[in-house]
Amino acid sequence: MYETFYGLKVNPFSIQPDPDFLYFGRRHTYAYAMMEYGIRDKAGFIVISGEIGCGKTTLVRHLLNNLASSLTVGLVYNTHREIADLLEWIMLAFGLPYEGKSRVALYDIFQRFLIEQYGMGKSVLLIVDEAQNINPDALESLRMLSNINADKHQLLQIMLVGQPQLKNMLARPELIQFAQRIAVDFHIKPFEAEDVQGYIQHRLSIAGRETPLFSPEACARIAKATNGIPRRINILCNTALVYGFSAEAELIDVNLVEEVLSDKAEFGALSNPE
Repeated sequence: MYETFYGLKVNPFSIQPDPDFLYFGRRHTYAYAMMEYGIRDKAGFIVISGEIGCGKTTLVRHLLNNLASSLTVGLVYNTHREIADLLEWIMLAFGLPYEGKSRVALYDIFQRFLIEQYGMGKSVLLIVDEAQNINPDALESLRMLSNINADKHQLLQIMLVGQPQLKNMLARPELIQFAQRIAVDFHIKPFEAEDVQGYIQHRLSIAGRETPLFSPEACARIAKATNGIPRRINILCNTALVYGFSAEAELIDVNLVEEVLSDKAEFGALSNPE
């Protein structure tokens, strides 16, 4: 709608996870470094948590695009509380047969798969996204799978990615054995205020515009209104660009941002993001 007016090739503030737009602020840089370190160090369990909309899935997609060919990866992303055992979903993630088989048969097939990959010089990584939805029994089944070893080598690495509830769940007394297996963990916090302007300009640059479009004051107001959460920043910036296009404004200033926030508070279907 507004792309041509503002010299953009694509929408810079889509809320869909897109690794091409990934901005490495300080905390996201640390989180990604911990992911890479955990994988290279053969950590059995890696846990990455963060607030809703903080870019966890985008980080995972960037990771998937940059993993070595010697790594075989399976991704489980449709978790829910009713899953008592993740084994069937894990088999599906790796393209292994799972229908009509007993749990013992599934375990045997998966164990053979891990040993086969090891024999080919490959490491196996399982990534479970939205892991806060898993119940404790399913987590325990993951711990049992992590016990499969060969020649004292860890055959399966598991990365759990989830919202803050994941941290709370792993702190439960009944999961102490699981928590003790976590070798690498990091919690992604929202952007600090000084990161927000860089984030906005980064996305505009990727979309094709190098000239600043949001004033520093507008960026500061956006940082405060969104609490530094990337998804909220995207939504507010996108709406501001729609308003700016409608008003033929060459610059998105703080007054225009205030107008967007005021209208959202008065007319929006959802509450004010402040």
